[in-house]
Amino acid sequence: MRRTAVAVAASLIGLTASASASGTATAAPRAAETVPQSWEYSALNLAQAHRAAQGEGVTVAVLDSGVEAGHPALAGKVTTGPDYVEDGLQPGDPKWGDHGTAMASDVLKVAPKAEILSIRITSDKDEDGFYRGTSRIARGIDYAIEHGADVISMSIGGELLGDSYDEDEADALGRAAQAGVPVLASAGNSGDEFNDAQYPAGYPGVIAVAALQQSGTRAEFSTVRTYNSVAAPGVAIMSAKNTGGYEAINGTSPATALSAGVVALMKSANGDLTSAQVRSILTRTARHASSGPSPLDGYGMIDAAAAVESSAKPPADRTEPIAHKGKEHLATPDGTPKTQHPPLDTELVAIGGAAAAVGLVMVIGALLSARAARRRGTRARAQQAGQG
Repeated sequence: MRRTAVAVAASLIGLTASASASGTATAAPRAAETVPQSWEYSALNLAQAHRAAQGEGVTVAVLDSGVEAGHPALAGKVTTGPDYVEDGLQPGDPKWGDHGTAMASDVLKVAPKAEILSIRITSDKDEDGFYRGTSRIARGIDYAIEHGADVISMSIGGELLGDSYDEDEADALGRAAQAGVPVLASAGNSGDEFNDAQYPAGYPGVIAVAALQQSGTRAEFSTVRTYNSVAAPGVAIMSAKNTGGYEAINGTSPATALSAGVVALMKSANGDLTSAQVRSILTRTARHASSGPSPLDGYGMIDAAAAVESSAKPPADRTEPIAHKGKEHLATPDGTPKTQHPPLDTELVAIGGAAAAVGLVMVIGALLSARAARRRGTRARAQQAGQG
């Protein structure tokens, strides 16, 4: 199964004043340093939200490529959990924890007094991560639940051709819901290409986060899907680098991490919130909640201050588990399990199939080359801006 990190470097723009990121250190004697803020600070209404909560007593599990706990922005805030990738990389390697470190810093930017539980389930070494056995995502979710996580943040998912439903992951997400642990995942970065669906964002119960640009409209890369729940800033977000310092990144990845930080604020204001209540509050208080959801950005931009305020008196949670009656699996009317596709009529598709396959490979190769070139260009521009 394929799992890739979804963030790219961007130009340094839209910087605003820094915000405090103080907190009690548990793994190091010093407090984390101030994290540079981007335009998301005002967009999410964080100044007002921080007057009510800053993530005290909340642990956010970051399921990603690892978190460099020694970064000054994360000092004393990170507990390192298991490494389910086992690719030979270790902390300190430039290819270890690049994406995960950035995501952890974005969570703490919003919830500076929260704690991070880092669980490594993907690698920055390669974009493709094929593995067998129980899903790393499922194992990571279960570990997070068992070790006291209050929120789970997953800025991961399939790219290009999408990904498939996994029963182990769906079961683990069910256990998270029963434990009252909200799970957030990035909607995807293929909105300007194939716009393919991806998991874990596509699972029921997951809060899928789309990305917005400074104008408040959808970032062009943000995947457009009906599973989108809410949206958050995802362009030029200043984030920690695993090798030190900061850089601006684009993607539904930082949008998800920022949103997880907002949920940490909500949980610190009311530790009894259930997963269903968190989702309901986020969607009811989002920018265009009254107009209903849109596949572009769900219910719109998260309002952290309104979400924290509403957490004090949450809506009733009427969800409850029920016994499944019927066959062993949920199925379509023809009996095909939900995890499988019905067989194709091979007689109808055999002719021309080989030519179509060759053409598809050529298209994919061209898109991959274009994507790689674009990302190299945006990262180079970011580095130049940082030096200027």
